[in-house]
Amino acid sequence: MLGLKSETSPSWVAIAEENLQQLLTDHAFAEQKAAASAVSLIINFSEETKLVQAMSDLAIEEMEHFKMVHEIMVSRGMILGIDQKSEYAKHLIRFFPKTKDRTQNLVNRLLISAVIEARSCERFSVLSKHMKDQELAKFFGNLLASEAGHYSLFLNFARQFMDRDTVDKKWDEFLDYEAEYISKQGKLPLVHG
Repeated sequence: MLGLKSETSPSWVAIAEENLQQLLTDHAFAEQKAAASAVSLIINFSEETKLVQAMSDLAIEEMEHFKMVHEIMVSRGMILGIDQKSEYAKHLIRFFPKTKDRTQNLVNRLLISAVIEARSCERFSVLSKHMKDQELAKFFGNLLASEAGHYSLFLNFARQFMDRDTVDKKWDEFLDYEAEYISKQGKLPLVHG
């Protein structure tokens, strides 16, 4: 369904469970960044009414997810902690050459968001199936449909703004690039680490 070209090893779950504070902090900030990205798309492509409407809803939903993660942290006596820059996101951005072409820039941003959401969904699936902590396993399982929906939303918008064959070719190459990077990860308790 997600089209990703690599899978997270269930062994990563043990790393995540050893440091739930770091995992949940990273997850909370990832939700904030997703909301901020949606708002940025609204600001930068405000003439695209359907995109603006969808990103408005998405930003609200992502902040609701942030609130849910933060509430779990507080209930467990954790504090939010400090955000860490995402090496994953930085790596994804490097795939696309800088461009002044507005449409190309929009499509690139949509594809980056699509793959981030797809990988989040894949990681949440692994957590939901293999975590010993049943409360968190259920929590991550409950996020799956939402994350998959976000992935589809971004990919479908990319296909609306540019020729589908062009987008699909770029998407396939981008998935190869993402798979090569993520296959070397799985050593840190980060959603994309």
